[in-house]
Amino acid sequence: MGDIKKGEASVFEAKCPECAQLMANMGLDFESPKKDDVKKWEHLKSLYSVGITFHSCGCSGPGYIPNSKEKLIEYFEEMKKTYLKNMDFWRNRIEPSTKKEKERDTNKNWSELARISSNYKKEVVTNQEGLEYWHEQVKKIEEKLSLIK
Repeated sequence: MGDIKKGEASVFEAKCPECAQLMANMGLDFESPKKDDVKKWEHLKSLYSVGITFHSCGCSGPGYIPNSKEKLIEYFEEMKKTYLKNMDFWRNRIEPSTKKEKERDTNKNWSELARISSNYKKEVVTNQEGLEYWHEQVKKIEEKLSLIK
């Protein structure tokens, strides 16, 4: 326990017993590969670099974690496709102009509206806001893909 120090906001920092560098917090569900399995360690480094770790509440595990570089790329490409479909919704949506249209839009598209604004019941969420939100999400995915490839 001597190499573990308590940091701010109850964050613990631990040093590697091999190289004395700070270790990454991969979560309680993390199972480390064998020391000499370089391929698995490189994959874990890729996962960590794009924000994928093994944290969960303990109930059902951390969810899907791709087990290879190829699967990781496929995972993000699928996510990107979904985000582009979401952009299509905002390109094709007719913004409400009357109170009745807004009410109908809220009832029909509440899940899309709620992703953009938590205040969607009281204000009109514009198509531009939706497009900007999803464009930003696509950019984040593309950044992650560039770190992997």
